[in-house]
Amino acid sequence: MGPNKIKVRRLPLLPLRGLLVYPSMVLHLDVGREKSVKALEKSMVDDSLILLCSQSEINIEEPTTEDIYRIGTIAKVRQMLKLPNGTIRVLVEGVVRAEITEFLNNDEYYEVQVRELPEQETSDPEIDALMRTVLHQFEHYINLSKKVTPETLAAVSDIDEPGRLADVICSHLSLKIKDKQDILETVPVKDRLEKLLSILNNEREVLELERKISQRVKKQMEKTQKEYYLREQMKAIQKELGDKEGRTGEIEELRSQLAETEVPDKVKEKIEKEIDRLEKLPATSAEGSVIRNYIDWLLGIPWSNFTEDDLNIIHAEEILNEDHYGLEKPKERVLEYLAVQQLVKKLKGPILCLVGPPGVGKTSIARSIARSLGRQFIRISLGGVRDEAEIRGHRRTYVGAMPGRIIQGMKNAGTTNPVFLLDEIDKMAMDFRGDPAAALLEVLDPEQNSTFSDHYIEVPFDLSNVMFVTTANAVHNIPRPLLDRMEVLYIPGYTEIEKYKIARNFLLPKQQKDHGLREDQLIIDEQALMKIVREYTREAGVRNLEQQVAAICRKSAKRLVSGQGEIVTIHADNVKDFLGPAKFHHGMAEESDQIGAVTGLAWTEVGGDTLVIEVTVMPGNGKLTLTGKLGDVMKESAQAAFSYTRSRVGQLRIAPDFHEKLDVHIHIPEGAIPKDGPSAGITMATALISALTNIPVSKEVAMTGEITLRGRVLPIGGLKEKSLAAHRAGIRTIIIPKDNAKDLEEIPESVRNELRFIPVAHVDEVLEYALVRPVGV
Repeated sequence: MGPNKIKVRRLPLLPLRGLLVYPSMVLHLDVGREKSVKALEKSMVDDSLILLCSQSEINIEEPTTEDIYRIGTIAKVRQMLKLPNGTIRVLVEGVVRAEITEFLNNDEYYEVQVRELPEQETSDPEIDALMRTVLHQFEHYINLSKKVTPETLAAVSDIDEPGRLADVICSHLSLKIKDKQDILETVPVKDRLEKLLSILNNEREVLELERKISQRVKKQMEKTQKEYYLREQMKAIQKELGDKEGRTGEIEELRSQLAETEVPDKVKEKIEKEIDRLEKLPATSAEGSVIRNYIDWLLGIPWSNFTEDDLNIIHAEEILNEDHYGLEKPKERVLEYLAVQQLVKKLKGPILCLVGPPGVGKTSIARSIARSLGRQFIRISLGGVRDEAEIRGHRRTYVGAMPGRIIQGMKNAGTTNPVFLLDEIDKMAMDFRGDPAAALLEVLDPEQNSTFSDHYIEVPFDLSNVMFVTTANAVHNIPRPLLDRMEVLYIPGYTEIEKYKIARNFLLPKQQKDHGLREDQLIIDEQALMKIVREYTREAGVRNLEQQVAAICRKSAKRLVSGQGEIVTIHADNVKDFLGPAKFHHGMAEESDQIGAVTGLAWTEVGGDTLVIEVTVMPGNGKLTLTGKLGDVMKESAQAAFSYTRSRVGQLRIAPDFHEKLDVHIHIPEGAIPKDGPSAGITMATALISALTNIPVSKEVAMTGEITLRGRVLPIGGLKEKSLAAHRAGIRTIIIPKDNAKDLEEIPESVRNELRFIPVAHVDEVLEYALVRPVGV
């Protein structure tokens, strides 16, 4: 049917959902909406013509004028059939494009004023070329797409009208309504063919991509199915062979574990390679368990898990103060670390070395550091470690090989940034199995430990986020290169006042809780607690003090359970009923001035101590005897003091030939305890001169300092610990080398105020203060 000559007419409108009709198209429609049915009926009454327009949204049941496209197709209704379900099936044939010029008021059905848009048929070589190209592209489309039959191409090829050709091809494409509407609205034939060509090009590219993806997926599926089939066969074979463990299940479990675990790419490759090796091994192979163990270790190490640092400095300070009394320097260092971390976000973990006598809280402050940072805490003890493999692990070729303690600790921590305590770093030893201290050089170097290499793991592991804390009793036992990598914080012994406060605020509540005692069931008054500190303990730390408090709690618990009262009160008079007689006499100072006996101050790994150096002279032939288990340095110091005394016989009014007629015996009591170091030089010289001149030494004076042959007094170490020991012993005057005067600031103010320090540069000054009267008087 040719296009209608009437250009403007009034027609009923049938809105279409998800459908579009082109001129010359014949198709069936199912009509169910009431307005649409009435529009059809109106059309049949008139000349069977109706306007078909598409809705912009498919879901709208009652479209408004805004929801209907303005350009549609005038169609002829060829046939109508009522279906049993109430809908009407119609056969329509598109006639001509038309544009809605006006929507007319009609409540029963949609009625519109339309203007026809007939085809402008032109003969143009460019249009002919476009038609050929479109047909060629459509042929490509048919070959790629299985939705259009080859017969369609033959039918389309016969069309010689360009506009109709474009419409028919477009009707066979699987396009969105919006794109089809675009073609419908393009009235100029040349523009329509160009648009269609562009659409065909896009569709062809999409179809080619779909085909490639489909082939890839098919190959993947085939590979997966093949692998599945082979695995099932392998399972069946293993079952027949009696593989009870089910190696295949184990492999699958490891693969899924690897998929769920975040590991670096290099480590992932390594694990995958090892899983493949394990898969190929027979179930009975001994190497299988070695590889399995290795894979478990690699999967168990925290490669990327980390805890967020709690960067609240005030909160951290509260935690540190809650756990420990004193220890200002370590606490301050932790708070500094937190402050810097807050500013830079990423900071290499510092390596702190806490040095001090036993029982001062070195290990427990490391635990508090972890708590204040909100980090995991891991502790390993290095005491007695002699084997380098303890740190670095064994090669996998050895039977029973396993990673070193560092990697084991990291696995136990489960995070990459724990606080890692290396306890007793000064107690390591070395033998034929290597030097563990040398193996620690890499661990404790912030510049190197980001690629720490364990012999067993074989893959570099990053330790740079770990905060390492080490503890030691003495610095001189730590190898110099290792010490160089650490920041040393000295933790001195506690004063009596500090010990009392620690016992009152920390040890007593803890032991009461541990022994099941309520606070009101055991009362220890101030004098009793101070008596325990002074007369039952003599130490730099508080470990022994805690044992004494625990003993009181045990005995109190027994009394309460035995029904000997409901409250146990301890005061100074009844402490001995619980702890027995006093173990130490408070105030070790001599009770009177002594000839040839001088109180010296010593520094040991367990803190400072006082020791009395005794010298006696007797007729003989100049023999010098040294007793008291002295080390080589101390013996040499005694020899220096002896030689100095001989060189000064004139000034000291001593017989010039005393070294020929008298034997000299220098003795330091407590002979079972080894003693070494040069700091008793002036003490031995003073005791020797006192014995030879018969002048007593003041009982209130203690001294420390190295002596030279010319009588100069050289500086010594450990002044703080020595001062605390003198204070404990009831001594109030200490002679120290002049060069040590700068160290007085380190001594707690409460102790410093009760002691008198006399800095000296020469032995003559020592004698002036130590002897009760000048030499020669």
